Amino acid sequence: MRRKSLPVLFAALLFSAASFAKVSLEIDGLEKELKDNVDAYLSSIPESDYSTQLRFQSRLQKNIVEALNALGYYHPKIDFEVKESGEVLAVHVDAGEVTRLELVDIVITGEAENDPDFIRVISQSGLKQGEPLNHGQYDSLKSSLRNLALQKGYFNGTYIASRLEVAPELNQAFVRLHYDSGIRYQFGATSVEGSQIDENRVASLQPYKEGDPYLVSKVGEHNQNLSSTEWFSSVFVEPDLNNLDGGRELPMKVSVAPQARNKFETGLGYSTDVGPRGTFKWKKPWINSRGHSFDSSFSISEPEQYITAGYKIPLDDVLHEYYRVQYGLKKVDNRDTQSLESNLSVERHWLVDSGWHRTMFVRYLIESYEQGVLDDVGQFVLPGFTFSRTRARNSGSLITWGDKQTVTIEYGSDSFVSETNVVRVLAATSWIRTAGENHRGVFRMGGGANFVDDFDKLPPSLRFFAGGDNNLRGYDYESISPRDSSGALAGAKYMATGSVEYQYRLAGNWWGAVFVDGGDAFDYTPRWKTGTGFGVRWVSPVGPLRLDFAWGLESDPGERFRIHFSLGPEL
Repeated sequence: MRRKSLPVLFAALLFSAASFAKVSLEIDGLEKELKDNVDAYLSSIPESDYSTQLRFQSRLQKNIVEALNALGYYHPKIDFEVKESGEVLAVHVDAGEVTRLELVDIVITGEAENDPDFIRVISQSGLKQGEPLNHGQYDSLKSSLRNLALQKGYFNGTYIASRLEVAPELNQAFVRLHYDSGIRYQFGATSVEGSQIDENRVASLQPYKEGDPYLVSKVGEHNQNLSSTEWFSSVFVEPDLNNLDGGRELPMKVSVAPQARNKFETGLGYSTDVGPRGTFKWKKPWINSRGHSFDSSFSISEPEQYITAGYKIPLDDVLHEYYRVQYGLKKVDNRDTQSLESNLSVERHWLVDSGWHRTMFVRYLIESYEQGVLDDVGQFVLPGFTFSRTRARNSGSLITWGDKQTVTIEYGSDSFVSETNVVRVLAATSWIRTAGENHRGVFRMGGGANFVDDFDKLPPSLRFFAGGDNNLRGYDYESISPRDSSGALAGAKYMATGSVEYQYRLAGNWWGAVFVDGGDAFDYTPRWKTGTGFGVRWVSPVGPLRLDFAWGLESDPGERFRIHFSLGPEL
């Protein structure tokens, strides 16, 4: 008896070992959305559970049937085949005939009956007579109608009928969705609690009027507007839903808490342009009940040190219209430039309907400087204006689409304080575009011009220098300009630069880049310089970090290679 049982025991052990060996699945007979849905259902099964046992086959069949049922296939045929000595479980699937929608009965009553947004959602649902049944489309439409009602203020909306009936033996399905929206509520009076700012200042940030139809997007915009002022440490805007039976108008409740009177920020940074840099910022987000604010910053690096202080006075349109008074003091000791620059400016800001930010200003500049052979003190009164616009779409910290344009024109006259007649024009534009998940292009152009009677009377801050991390890679920071009789950099009347960069995603937030930069700072005829190279980008939470290896093709042979490192916004 003992000898007879040994083969049986051996066979049992062999079968058991095979059943626990690593098994892979092969599923055929499905394409496109059927295959995708089955894969989604099977993703819940760990690969470690795969086997050729009948119990696993039964589990697999149940998941496949559920996945096909969800798309209207109620008569699938599923066969299993064990191949390659038990290492592969082949699943042969015939989905069978699809169940189609025989009846689609969708009715909206109440004030949303003719609402174009409800009509659009229904028309885009995919639920049409004769089309294949898709349980996901039914569930999606049902939740979409309910969510849309809440977004647009139909708070009493309810389903009178919501049924999806299937007759598998007939391959027919019947949809009945009857939704009564009730009335659409309106914005009522707004009450504000906890604010230290005048009521009319806060009220100007409200993007709706009393009696306007309710929209949840307007509530979000109101919340964002209040937060953008930096007056408050917390903001919460909500409708008072306790008054649904008190009429059509819903009171709005705004709860805020004052921001701290003083905020301080310190930072350390590094770039190959200026080396290590330390910064300190002091801000008073609100000074008085009118919402005035103060900000200042101090920055120190080896070639440049500056301090600025600004005072902001908001007008009726708090976020978009304001006055700003600013003072800045800057010391520069870089190459052939030594200067102490003092700027006092008064600015008026608007945001026009097209999205452009418009600034009119007048600034008083006094600068003591040595620039090559020049040693002088210059002063200018420069009225002017700036138009700027920035647009961007982000995925996390990565800009997937964006552009920025800036144009500034300012004028100085020797008949009013300025050392000489001068018209200055500065312009810059940048574009960022992506293709798919892994390809990006960054394009930049910039330039400036001084139309001046006596160029020798312009201080260094009004002249142009090219080269550096953000200008012309492959060349040192501000190392490109005409030279004076002593061979020192003199600064230029004009400047024009451009850059083309292609980026490819290496992994996650890491990107590789290749680029070509070109341009010059010149007085009469440009002698174009070209820089080219490659680099690495890391999209960090605080902005892109850039490391570039660049060659300046017009540099002296021993000075052509430069490394550029910087951290900061792309637009």
